Amino acid sequence: MQLEDVRALVADDLRRVDQVIVERLASDVVLVNQISQYIIGGGGKRLRPLSVLLAARACGYTGHHHVEAAAIIEFIHTATLLHDDVVDGSEMRRGRDTANHVFGNQASVLVGDYLYSRSFQMMVSLDDLRIQGVMADATNTIAMGEVLQLMNAHDPDTTEESYFEVIYRKTAKLFEAGAQMAAILANAPRPVEQAMVAYGRHLGTAFQLVDDMLDYRANREELGKNLGDDLAEGKPTLPLIHALSHSAPEEAARIRAAIEEGGLDDLEAITRTIESSGGLEYTARLAQRERDLATGALADLPDSAYKQALHALADFAVSRTH
Repeated sequence: MQLEDVRALVADDLRRVDQVIVERLASDVVLVNQISQYIIGGGGKRLRPLSVLLAARACGYTGHHHVEAAAIIEFIHTATLLHDDVVDGSEMRRGRDTANHVFGNQASVLVGDYLYSRSFQMMVSLDDLRIQGVMADATNTIAMGEVLQLMNAHDPDTTEESYFEVIYRKTAKLFEAGAQMAAILANAPRPVEQAMVAYGRHLGTAFQLVDDMLDYRANREELGKNLGDDLAEGKPTLPLIHALSHSAPEEAARIRAAIEEGGLDDLEAITRTIESSGGLEYTARLAQRERDLATGALADLPDSAYKQALHALADFAVSRTH
């Protein structure tokens, strides 16, 4: 099953998600509408809302609140993108100028806040305290992840353990919360709910590992951002962390200096070192392990096309080139 087949399986739900997004974005403040439409309309894979829809259907849900839940996840994700791009000083995302580059940092931060608050209004409309608790914990975890990443920036002594803590909080937690929200909506038994939690967590981890690998491997036009952005921002991601401990002293020193200072002056040489040290292969191998853990968590779910689609989504997360 290819990604197009996965999307086709829930095509009606995806269209309804788009409708909800447009409806809930509406504001009588012109700038809010402009920036919201700019960032939402920028494309993207929409894997997070897609995973919510599939998880709900795989758990046997037959209602319509999963559409609202998927839109909530997309709003929170979009809010984090707006804030991330300001913190990182990014100028390109998804192949075009970032919102902060077009509208300014102040407007981007404030509209990010608007999207966060809108998502919580939507959560209240679901009238489920457990969902509200899950999502409140998730947004707090994501915020702490942002702070941890800031603390790790320009620190070449960042450990793998610290790196994985950051990507769990920043990325995997939202996938995890979305899958759990879907299970709660379906009134799934606790073992099934925990299986969906594990699926979302490992799917999100695999996705971020591949994202960090692509920063040193992908075609710039395909990736939709500047190659080496992580290095320019002094972010010690797993390919760099591995290369630091598996390369010659002179090459390791170059990487340390690049992390400490930021910048892309030595990007080409560092990319060669990452490749020769096996940093990309190592990262890919761990991503595949996370994919296997994600699909393994689905073992006890009843067989269905939606379960197959969740497997396919995990496969796509590790096989993608952008």
